[in-house]
Amino acid sequence: MRILGWYVLLLFGAIAVGLLLQREALLQRLDSQVSESLIQEAEELDTLARNGVNPETGEPFGDDVAAILDTFLNRNLPNEGEVFLSLVRGQGPTSTSSPEPLIDDEALTARWSALTESEAGELSTPSGPVRYLAVPLESGGETAATFVIADFVAERQDRIDSAVILTALVLLVSLLLATGAAWFVAGRILRPVHEVTNTARTITEGAFGKRIPVRGDDEIAELARSFNAMVDRLEVAFDTQRTFISDAGHELRTPITIISGHLEMLGDDPEERADTMAIVNDELHRMARMVDDLLLLARSEIPDFLQLEPLDLPGLVHDVFAKCTALGDRDWTLDSTAQGTIVADRQRLTQALLNLARNAVGHTQSGQNITVGSTHDLAGVRIWVSDDGTGVAPVDRERIFERFARGSDRRRSADGAGLGLAIVSAIVAAHGGRIELVSELGVGSQFTLLLPSGQSVGRPDRSTLTDHFARDPVSAGAAPGRFTVDTAREDIPWQPS
Repeated sequence: MRILGWYVLLLFGAIAVGLLLQREALLQRLDSQVSESLIQEAEELDTLARNGVNPETGEPFGDDVAAILDTFLNRNLPNEGEVFLSLVRGQGPTSTSSPEPLIDDEALTARWSALTESEAGELSTPSGPVRYLAVPLESGGETAATFVIADFVAERQDRIDSAVILTALVLLVSLLLATGAAWFVAGRILRPVHEVTNTARTITEGAFGKRIPVRGDDEIAELARSFNAMVDRLEVAFDTQRTFISDAGHELRTPITIISGHLEMLGDDPEERADTMAIVNDELHRMARMVDDLLLLARSEIPDFLQLEPLDLPGLVHDVFAKCTALGDRDWTLDSTAQGTIVADRQRLTQALLNLARNAVGHTQSGQNITVGSTHDLAGVRIWVSDDGTGVAPVDRERIFERFARGSDRRRSADGAGLGLAIVSAIVAAHGGRIELVSELGVGSQFTLLLPSGQSVGRPDRSTLTDHFARDPVSAGAAPGRFTVDTAREDIPWQPS
């Protein structure tokens, strides 16, 4: 209905504009024809006066204007709508038949009789508009008569209006017929859309075999191709989900097997029983943490996952740093801290940063440096955790954020299940942000949380402006991948674009 509505509206507008232009063109053409006819009659009178011969005497007319006018009126018939008026001094005015007797208007005939030059104009009469041309005739150097050609155009204008109205009726009937045909054609054109709708209804979880047949190369065919591609992506997503469930089952099956095996071999020796119970408790804690992580990832998809509130950015970073120092014996450094506030979930954001810190501890050794810092620039808020550890291999830099993914470096905590970075990614995505990773094998890594500027309130610090307009990592002595900071310059860690 919307398509047809616009279709009818556009065609109706085009018809209306076309009819108006047609009527105006016809009226202009009529006006031109009337002007040409008046001029032609005046030229014929002038030719007769100059070259004609009086039929009664056989001699040229000379100054006998009465004879000129009588001869012209006898030999010439007015065109449609035309009226000839003869105004001779000393004689009464005469005219051919007229729908409106102009000779009865004494003021008008007196004005025409006093003319010394030709005059063209238009009159408004009860019979409609009248175009006229008044031509004075001289005798002895004075105006002796005036010849007036008047053209009543109302009847021809009415015929033009009638023709336009008839054309409008024909076009409106044609529009109705075209609308009916368009309704039929639109139904055929939109049939593939209905096929897309019906196919979408038939698709259920695990049933992705049906596709829309693609015909031609138009927009509807493109829609069918896009729909089929979407179904392909859904099929991949469900396959990924099944794989995730399989991996989760495998990860949970391992501690269950360990627990079952140790319990089956449990003896009466108190020392052996204590060792077995310690192993069982450790595996149970690992299972509990894995289940909690899986539940957290599942809850990250629901709307109320975050409890947003204005947070003091320096206070948040200091609190996180204080908690990080208890994760391991490392050289912990608090880098530049941005001023301002941020709208975020304190608990979730703290959890994400602690996961990054725990990941850094797992890939560094005692005494190596781990840095926590933040900046607030024109793009938003940046909070990072960098380390001098083993780094991340290029092939692992994307997949390490997937669930149960493990990097090439196997040096990690014993209770790790490959969910920490996936949780970080989910929390940042829920805040509308993203994660940047810059790393070099054997040199270190930096994980940066970027939260959009629309969620932050505050003033960019001077170090951020320095980073924007005067960054020069080479001259500053920062080797790629080490993320060193010159705190005296109040700079922030170098990150390649």
